[in-house]
Amino acid sequence: MQTLAEIKELLESRGLRPKRSLGQNFLTDQNLILKLVRSCEVDARSRVLEVGPGTGTLTEALLDTGTSVLSCELDDALAGLLQERLGERSNFTLLHGDCLDGKRALHPEIVRWIGDAGFKLVANLPYGCATPLLSTLLMHYPQCQIMGVTIQKELGDRLLAQSGTRDYGPLAVIAQATCDIERIAHLPPACFWPRPQVDSSMLVLRRRPEPMADPVVLSRVAAALFQQRRKRIGKPLRELLGDREPPPGVNPDMRAEEVGLEGMCALAGLVGGPDGGSCLGVDGENGPGAA
Repeated sequence: MQTLAEIKELLESRGLRPKRSLGQNFLTDQNLILKLVRSCEVDARSRVLEVGPGTGTLTEALLDTGTSVLSCELDDALAGLLQERLGERSNFTLLHGDCLDGKRALHPEIVRWIGDAGFKLVANLPYGCATPLLSTLLMHYPQCQIMGVTIQKELGDRLLAQSGTRDYGPLAVIAQATCDIERIAHLPPACFWPRPQVDSSMLVLRRRPEPMADPVVLSRVAAALFQQRRKRIGKPLRELLGDREPPPGVNPDMRAEEVGLEGMCALAGLVGGPDGGSCLGVDGENGPGAA
C-alpha cells in the first residue's frame, strides 16, 4: 500500500494537487485501510464496488485479496493515474465517471456490472455522493450484502441515530430496517491528507436476511413524517392511512422523531406497495464523507 510520501510523490510527479471540490482527502492510515478490508470479509470470491479510489491505496489492498474490483473515479487525472498503475491487473476494472446517474440511480455501467450477482461496497466515500449512493443501494440493491465505508462522522451519527434524538431521520430508518450497522473506527483529521476540518467514521452495514419493511415504502412513510419534523404527525398520518387506525404505539400527537423504528415499519406495512415517489434525505441528510 502507498505511504503518505508515496501519495504525495505520485501527485507531484504529475503536477496534481487534491481537489477540495471533489472531497479529496486521502486516507493514509494503512492499519485502518486493512481493518476496513478485513471487516468487510473481502476475499477472492467477492465482487467489490469502490467509489472514489483516489490514488488507489485502498484499491491495492482490495486487489491483493484476489477480489474483483470495479473502481469508479470521477476525476480525470486520477482516473488516468489509476489506469496507468493498475490497469494491467486482471481483477481490476476502472469506470471513469460519476457513480450516480442523477440523484437516485447508479451509473449504467455499474448497473451492468452488478447484474443479479451479489457484491460489496468498500470505499472511502467522496464528500458529495455518500448519502445518495448509500440510500440508492439500501433501497434498490439488496444484492449489496455489505457496505463498508469511511464517511463524515455527522453522517455516521445519522445512520446510527435512535428515535428521540436530533440525528434521527429517514436515512436512519431505512438503514436500520435493512442492515445491522457497526461503527468500527473513529478517524480524526490526522488520518487523512490533506486534513479535513471534520472527524470521520468507518462503518460497516451488513444486510439483514429480510428487511423489517419494504424499504421503498418505508422511505415514503419516513419522508412524509419528517417533512416538518417539529410538527405533530397528525396530518401526514391521515394522508398516509386515510380512515385506517395507526398501529399501536403511534398516535397523531407524536412528532416524527418520537416514532421508533418498529412504529415506522408497522406504518409501512399498513401503507402497502411503493408509489415510485419515495425520497430519502428530506430533512437535509446529505452529509459528506471523506475520500
